[in-house]
Amino acid sequence: MSRTSHPGQPGVLPLRPLTVGELLDAAVALLRTRAPLLVGLGAVAAGLEQAVLFPLRRLADVDTWYLPPDDRWPAWTLLVLVGFATEAAIIAALGAPAAAAAPRALLGPAAPPPEPGRRRVAGTATVALLAGGSCGLAVATTYGWPATFFLLSLGTLALWSAGYGLLGLAVPAVVIDRLGPVAAVRRSVVLSSRGLLRTGRVRVLAYLGWFVIRLAWGLGALSVIGLFYSSPSTTTDNLLMALAYLLVNALAYPMLACLDVVLHLEARMRTEGLDIALRRSLHRGVDPTPALVGR
Repeated sequence: MSRTSHPGQPGVLPLRPLTVGELLDAAVALLRTRAPLLVGLGAVAAGLEQAVLFPLRRLADVDTWYLPPDDRWPAWTLLVLVGFATEAAIIAALGAPAAAAAPRALLGPAAPPPEPGRRRVAGTATVALLAGGSCGLAVATTYGWPATFFLLSLGTLALWSAGYGLLGLAVPAVVIDRLGPVAAVRRSVVLSSRGLLRTGRVRVLAYLGWFVIRLAWGLGALSVIGLFYSSPSTTTDNLLMALAYLLVNALAYPMLACLDVVLHLEARMRTEGLDIALRRSLHRGVDPTPALVGR
């Protein structure tokens, strides 16, 4: 997507409902507006995540394919649970700086400044913990997989999809709509459910797409390293694995956070006429804040 504005598009984000492909383009455009900050925060968060996961990988004794020995299933489940929970929390938390950049990316110089104060930070932290906890609880059902894999694996996927797909717009609702955490979660569920779960489905599919990319990158990087370097221990294996996934997650996490923000704005345009209200404010030369925050 071009960064150059044209008549009817005051910022780099289109002021209209978008197709799925345009949503992905818009997420990239939003990321570019604050790339150093978002990618930097993504790298820090990914590094902290790998520091948490490293001892759990050692405990589960996973190989380069992320699979454990037969006697380490409980440890592997704990590793996967913590991994999915931290990912969901990080993506949600990165939605705050991405959402703070969204009004200017959408409205250009006419955008109102972001709301200052501790309320936004507290709301973001609460929603991030809730998002991480819901995904972690969904993945906790993997503890029963050895006994009833074919039944519980489908249940795990359904529960995770519901938690991840329905809560993704809560942080943008805290920052852009200026809601408290409870109202923001309710707002996210309502917006994500409209249009036969269109927004929730796009969010889940985007995560799965990046999951495949990250997995391919990690396995490919470790395979290439293995051609030239023979690891002396499993500790070194786990360190190399952490570095490989840190590099790709530093980009994937802010990218997914920017997509959440774009999905929030687009869902409001598609179902609530946000684009019409903002165009009217711009045409009249009045403050667009009431239209942007929905009040």
